[in-house]
Amino acid sequence: MAAPSGDDIRVVIVTGMSGAGRRTAAHALEDLGWYVVDNLPPVMLPKLYELARAEGITRLATVLDVRGRTLFEELPGVFARLESAGTVPEILFIEASDEVIVQRQESSRRPHPLQGDGRLLDGVRRERELLATLRAGADLVIDTSAMNVHQLTSRVVHAYEGEGTDKLRVTLMSFGFKNGIPVDADMVIDVRFLPNPHWVPELRPQTGLSQPVADYVLRQPAAGPFLQQLQALMMTVARGYLNEGKRFATVGIGCTGGKHRSTAMAEELGRRLREVGMPTKVLHRDLGRE
Repeated sequence: MAAPSGDDIRVVIVTGMSGAGRRTAAHALEDLGWYVVDNLPPVMLPKLYELARAEGITRLATVLDVRGRTLFEELPGVFARLESAGTVPEILFIEASDEVIVQRQESSRRPHPLQGDGRLLDGVRRERELLATLRAGADLVIDTSAMNVHQLTSRVVHAYEGEGTDKLRVTLMSFGFKNGIPVDADMVIDVRFLPNPHWVPELRPQTGLSQPVADYVLRQPAAGPFLQQLQALMMTVARGYLNEGKRFATVGIGCTGGKHRSTAMAEELGRRLREVGMPTKVLHRDLGRE
């Protein structure tokens, strides 16, 4: 088999906070058929890329973390070498809140790699500082604070399944503003301008996934025009993102508690986007938290 050109090889760097779920993300990629290498020294990545070309591998992923202390000095040169060879690496950044990471590390009884003689939280904060530049340049950020391993796997599968990269892959995430704005959202949409089903006694215990609540929300006079404008906005954004090499977008859709309006609107927008051929996944961050 002839080796593919550089443009035919997709390279993903999986990185992020210790305890946030890098290994789970890597396993999900591996299950999708990606060739995954764990904890590779960054300086070896261009060599691995050349080997992948020679072997006809078209999807390559590597996990990088702070155990490679020279990571941050080597990466700019590594990226430049890969780009000159014909590929632009993508960065998948996995993170979680400090509190969640501390809980996970303590439950696993493992010290943080940057903890040293200090507190576990000191190591977490030091790692976050070191990774700030990588996070800022990430193609996709996934916050796992409120996720289990199955939900993280589902996010990774949605983003990286299939061969095509000519369409923007969208994740719509309903949420409640009272629980905080999703830190991994590229855009945040506020639907609190719609009447709240919470104040309708028979609708209060239901969610936006139920037909009565969905009908109540979507039949509001402002709901239809707003969804039309959101769909048009996403089509415009998709073209721009793809022109800039961005393949993923996470859109937060929020109401007060994340139970009624945001859930119904996210489901309907997801349906509309899929109808026009945009790969779209809908998640409901705060259902069950009320």
